[in-house]
Amino acid sequence: MDILFLLTPGFEDSARDGDGKRYYCPDCAFLEGVLACCPELRDRLDIRYVDYPRPRRPIVDLVGEAHQGCPNLVLDPANHGFVDPSRFHRFEDRLHSTDSKVITEYLATRYAVLVPHF
Repeated sequence: MDILFLLTPGFEDSARDGDGKRYYCPDCAFLEGVLACCPELRDRLDIRYVDYPRPRRPIVDLVGEAHQGCPNLVLDPANHGFVDPSRFHRFEDRLHSTDSKVITEYLATRYAVLVPHF
């Protein structure tokens, strides 16, 4: 099953400010919107929420330190044949992407859901 990592909203970023502001990730919020438009994806993806501070161990354990950003779609190896691997990052035997456009285009193609109109 493909794994979609999203940041848990409402996080603080003390490196950005000391005011205790709470944030959300715009790209993760965009993917939440895609999930709202295509609710069937919630049953077809393993959606995991991770906290903001790094290292984000659940992601690092799968794709290494260099690409622990969110959103992050880690493909099931059985689904590698559905993609152009040059559009994805490779870590060992895994393909993954942190690019919202690549992620949504993949979801539309692989799961036959609504197609993004960029």
